[in-house]
Amino acid sequence: MTQQLAIILLVDVGNALASRTLEGNTYLFDNMKLHGSENQGTGDLVTAVNGAYWSDGSQAGEQVLNWLPYSLGSIPPTVPRGYHASRAREADRQALAEMTVLANRPTAGGEDSEAALALIRKNIGAPVKTMSRTRALSGQQVLDVTGEVVADHTQGAHSYPTPIITDIFGEAVDEKVMYPAEYGSPDLVTDGWYWSATVDTSRPGTYAYKMRIQLHELIQRAGEWTWEPVNLTCESKLCITSEPKRNGFTKAGMGYLPLSPATCA
Repeated sequence: MTQQLAIILLVDVGNALASRTLEGNTYLFDNMKLHGSENQGTGDLVTAVNGAYWSDGSQAGEQVLNWLPYSLGSIPPTVPRGYHASRAREADRQALAEMTVLANRPTAGGEDSEAALALIRKNIGAPVKTMSRTRALSGQQVLDVTGEVVADHTQGAHSYPTPIITDIFGEAVDEKVMYPAEYGSPDLVTDGWYWSATVDTSRPGTYAYKMRIQLHELIQRAGEWTWEPVNLTCESKLCITSEPKRNGFTKAGMGYLPLSPATCA
């Protein structure tokens, strides 16, 4: 049976944009730590791909890798997919309610009206456009890490969009050890797209590969706030071994588990 291996790519987007590099700003994890993966939680992850052969010496099936990118310090990806839209609608409803109160208020001084309008602008936030062709960010309100609308984009921290993997290439791909591709799925984190790859386990060795990552930076361009894409690259490695697949309970070859009489204390 094909084994599914998950690789988490966690990016410190704020620092990566400030330094214009992913070096020192990525943290990679996989689910193969107990099978030999090295440097978990660093930018130098070496993912172990074991089981090139069955215990009888026959060739085992290929392995499948799945990459999941996340942004450090942003709204957690576990919230519902429509979270941003629902928070934006709530901010709009609150602003409309305050505008209704202001419109029905008896004529007041200019200072009071200006203060009320400033509060409404704060609730609505400034509209943001996007220069990206790979992501629909235009019209979305910018939120902070608590889910509140950011009124002034020049002050305080805001939640960054999830990083996007736009390409996987390098030695492992050139040597035809890994066959990556982007797939469509009703995924709640990656807007319906994710990267996956099959690995040829008959080629033991350590192979490097690179990922092209697209981040988004909030800048002011021609008086308008814009999510501008920034493309950076990072590297990781695969370590393919020729160890046979073994039963994790008996340490023997793959097969049925031994049964023993049940005992009760």
